[in-house]
Amino acid sequence: MTQIVRIDWAPLAGKRPRASGANSRVSPDEAPALGVDVRVPIARVSLADGSTGFGYARVALEQAQALLGTTMDSVFDPSSGATERARPLDYPLWDLAARRAGVPAYALAASGRGVAQPEENGVLSVPCYDTSLYFDDLNTASDEEAASLMGAEARQGWERGHRAFKMKVGRGARFMPSEEGTRRDVAVVRGVRDAVGPQAPIMIDANNGYTLNVAKRVLAETADCGVFWLEEAFHEDPVLYQDLRRWLDKEGIPALIADGEGQAAPALMDWARDHTVDVVQYDILHPGFTRWLEIGTQLDAWNVRSAPHHYGRHYGNYVAGHLSAVIRSFTYVEWDEATTPGLDTSAYRLEEGRVLLPATPGFGLTLESDIFERAVKESGFSVSA
Repeated sequence: MTQIVRIDWAPLAGKRPRASGANSRVSPDEAPALGVDVRVPIARVSLADGSTGFGYARVALEQAQALLGTTMDSVFDPSSGATERARPLDYPLWDLAARRAGVPAYALAASGRGVAQPEENGVLSVPCYDTSLYFDDLNTASDEEAASLMGAEARQGWERGHRAFKMKVGRGARFMPSEEGTRRDVAVVRGVRDAVGPQAPIMIDANNGYTLNVAKRVLAETADCGVFWLEEAFHEDPVLYQDLRRWLDKEGIPALIADGEGQAAPALMDWARDHTVDVVQYDILHPGFTRWLEIGTQLDAWNVRSAPHHYGRHYGNYVAGHLSAVIRSFTYVEWDEATTPGLDTSAYRLEEGRVLLPATPGFGLTLESDIFERAVKESGFSVSA
């Protein structure tokens, strides 16, 4: 009765409350993940006994057909996650297994690895940060206006419950002259710091738009702002990162070096092991939950931080925090505020900078069947045994 007898797949369309601007490399017109729209591809897996699970999935029709008739035991184990052939359905299978066990996904992952559940008073809460601060200031006339605008956007995040903030930098890489863009970056960091107060962690993300020397300059000129990490300063380069690490130590600037979102360089793990990079940010959706449990366990052994990236898919807001039950060094959930009809996320709460995860079975999300099934007919597929 545990055979997979049906797989439905469709993309759901959502929207952010505010359109994001450019980053150092691309404008919203050039990158589908930016702007106001989000796209969430969802698969629902059904077993012969009537149980179902759903979640983010980039699965081709042929891959789905090949998994029909297989049993849960042959494609999923709580101690190791989804098998390699079943990784395209990683999240639906975790959701399904946890629902069948009657526990949250984080509890299933923890018990499968012999880890005590980290709940406090029956609630698992995980730090998060607002990731919405893009280049929304390019049409402003002065650095002062830009700093005020970006500070106001940070305050919008504060009102939603955020207490940590990540902002894009690297305006001088493409969208502004180099010197003017670098000055604007510094002004915006200061504007956000003024807006959120001295205690809130702030991170900066250059999307590979800096040189080593520009990275040093910005960190030096914002040293009194307490930047928590610099993300993707430049394209992955161990020589440049080693230089930046030595310079940070010499200057006594405690900013961390974070990377892993872009090309997800495999060598990043070597640099993490050697403590050249402090925070690893491979995407939460690719390589997925199963692979991230393996990555995070290795990073824990090296005392390196885990902070999975995700942007433009909405779903990552809710599943990333479940890793924290197993990964000791888990640092932040990246929060991309959006609303996606068909995906009921109301069981999650955002309070004082933390995501409160529901204790309901699976990932604690509800699929609104009528909306999803309409999407399947219009733009997805359904296969059954």
